Amino acid sequence: MVLQRLTSIASTRVQILSGLKYMNKKGIRSKITTPSGAILPEPKRTPFGYLRVIGGILLGLVVGASLSKKMANFLEENDLFVPSDDDDDDD
Repeated sequence: MVLQRLTSIASTRVQILSGLKYMNKKGIRSKITTPSGAILPEPKRTPFGYLRVIGGILLGLVVGASLSKKMANFLEENDLFVPSDDDDDDD
């Protein structure tokens, strides 16, 4: 009885693995080859891709910092938020 269970488990695993192997081959190969088997050309590369990403991040940081600075000045001028001077408690 134990031998029968082990045999059925082993055959189930083989069927699952063979099904996964077939699915992976079919899914991966269709992305790099044509249906006839020819290799597809290399994808187009974006010129200055990393430079554009770094430029976008730096631009966002500069714009965000300037907006927050202007908003802090606006709040302080209109007495909506004024930092307290409680830091001089050393005396």
